[in-house]
Amino acid sequence: MERSTRQRHAIRAALDVAGRPLLPVEIQLAAQHEVPALGLATVYRNLKQLVEAGEIRPVELPGEPPRYELAGHKHHHHFRCRHCDRVFDVHACPGNMQKLAPRGFVVDDHELTLYGSCSDCRQQARTATRSAAHA
Repeated sequence: MERSTRQRHAIRAALDVAGRPLLPVEIQLAAQHEVPALGLATVYRNLKQLVEAGEIRPVELPGEPPRYELAGHKHHHHFRCRHCDRVFDVHACPGNMQKLAPRGFVVDDHELTLYGSCSDCRQQARTATRSAAHA
């Protein structure tokens, strides 16, 4: 049982340190710093148990495999970088979506995903542009 506890701790720590939703393979790579032999099947097994325990939650983006984040966040949305495919939390909400719904419809929940370039990818693009200009 201790091994399982260490693995779960490493998974939770990976999510906490990242501060953003992670794919299972990203979780595995980060958690391997604490548990080097951690395999992907073990990550999936522990993710399932952590979701069932309410400690983490899946982040579902259309047409993509689920990512996972720690539970307990207030209502928020996500930003997906089209270049590096990382997903980040957006701790803001435009508010009442009822005004966008067709007449007679009732909105009981919503998800919003923004798409674009993250700051890291924008910085890399600027650096590459400068390097090409000086070549």
